[in-house]
Amino acid sequence: MSRPTATGTTRIRSGDRVAEMSDVRARALRAAGGIVALGARPGDRVAVLMRNDIASFEIASATRLSGTWMVPINWHFHPEEVRYVLEDSGARILLGHGDLLARCLACDGIPQGTTLLGVPTPPEIAAAYGVSSDQAALPPGATDWATWVDAQTPLADPVVPPGSTMLYTSGTTGRPKGVRREPMDDAPLLDFYHHLSGVFGIRAGMRTVMTGPLYHSAPLAYAQVGLRLGCDMLLMPRFDAEGFLALVERERITHCHLVPTMLVRLLRLPLEVRDRYDVSSLESVTHGAAPCPPEVKRAIIEWWGPILREYYGSTECSLIASASSAEWLARPGTVGLPSPGARVEVRDEDGRPVSAGTLGEIWVRLAQAPDFTYHNRDDARREMEHDGLLATGDLGSLDSDGYIYVQDRKKDMVISGGVNIYPAEVEAVLAGHPEVRDCAVFGIPDEEYGESLACAIEREPGSTLDADTVRDWLRGRLASYKVPRVVAFHDALPRLDNGKIYKTGLREPYWRDARRRI
Repeated sequence: MSRPTATGTTRIRSGDRVAEMSDVRARALRAAGGIVALGARPGDRVAVLMRNDIASFEIASATRLSGTWMVPINWHFHPEEVRYVLEDSGARILLGHGDLLARCLACDGIPQGTTLLGVPTPPEIAAAYGVSSDQAALPPGATDWATWVDAQTPLADPVVPPGSTMLYTSGTTGRPKGVRREPMDDAPLLDFYHHLSGVFGIRAGMRTVMTGPLYHSAPLAYAQVGLRLGCDMLLMPRFDAEGFLALVERERITHCHLVPTMLVRLLRLPLEVRDRYDVSSLESVTHGAAPCPPEVKRAIIEWWGPILREYYGSTECSLIASASSAEWLARPGTVGLPSPGARVEVRDEDGRPVSAGTLGEIWVRLAQAPDFTYHNRDDARREMEHDGLLATGDLGSLDSDGYIYVQDRKKDMVISGGVNIYPAEVEAVLAGHPEVRDCAVFGIPDEEYGESLACAIEREPGSTLDADTVRDWLRGRLASYKVPRVVAFHDALPRLDNGKIYKTGLREPYWRDARRRI
């Protein structure tokens, strides 16, 4: 595959708004000049609190040009969490949608002295999230982004070294950490994009829809590579299963990035609804970020054909491996072969490599990915490296041909009576129950066994599923010690947009009075 280069006309669309990439780049130069005029120096941070929007790409390019670091913030965060990221990152410039800025200002979520730039929440986003016209407007103290950009003098010369992106981990346990990567000049950046285009299975001239949030590393990388290649990109304000199928048919979408929860919701549409839409334009659908139940993946392949591509990686370690549909069908459960330039080992608790098929922690290093540290936490970065490899925190194995299999997160493993139990295995079985909409399995304190299993379930609308039925379902498919002692039902489970379940809040009530907590 040749190195990615821009080809043809590239457009970004959101609702009725259309922006040519040439215009986005021109506005980014003005914005970069404005960032420097505000006093930002190379290495300073500029935070972004937005849903996916055209302005997201303007600020991403502007920070690179101005030598500053873009800090995308999960817009689902509580204002207190937003304030934590702003203070931890040191960002003194914040760009946000009107309603999100207003919510944070009302709850003291923005430190004094922060320069506020705002985009009135666009109509298509406001409609998707039930934001009124009053809420969509900019709050007092915020400067209109479009007007501000128009008034700036374009940056004469890009700052060297260029800026980069500092993404915060999802924070599923404890406070999120800022992952600060070393800046990359244009030549190594293009090499890195070449690597990513292979992992994602994307091509020049594709027509894509962005369904995932740009504050997460994989959708952001997917979007950036797609725009570099030259594509038509449609921003979907909020994922809706039937709306997605209608969009694919209407826009003749060829490529997209989804997470497993989206695939589950697509499959749970009635068959007559699924058959209503022509999705034959799809050439490559990439998924990752969270485990995909095997029966879900197999059903999608049967529906769309062998166009599904899975990837494996993390914010820290980048994208390490990928598997085509054919590879996965031949080796169910694999996340693929390591990419060229990737080194992967599976090690035991003493750090020694294990033989093929043996479970251990996965350690990786990707030659093309720029190195990183945790912002303000260099010690945490040093702790995760040994012999040039980085600990992923994932438990898995390699087969004799080098294919990677991921079992679970190391921190999620439950040890009950000395026996290791992997919640992901139980979750995959639960997800196959027709009345289970979402689920999470985790460890809780147990006086006799140390830990035992609990599961939290979100039922399908109208379901009367009870705990005994859940346990009977699991007993018919798993060993008895893997059946949760506690089964709790919730109106909705806290799942992040990247597909990962937020287990901390689910665990907390059980561990609150225990002598130790997870």
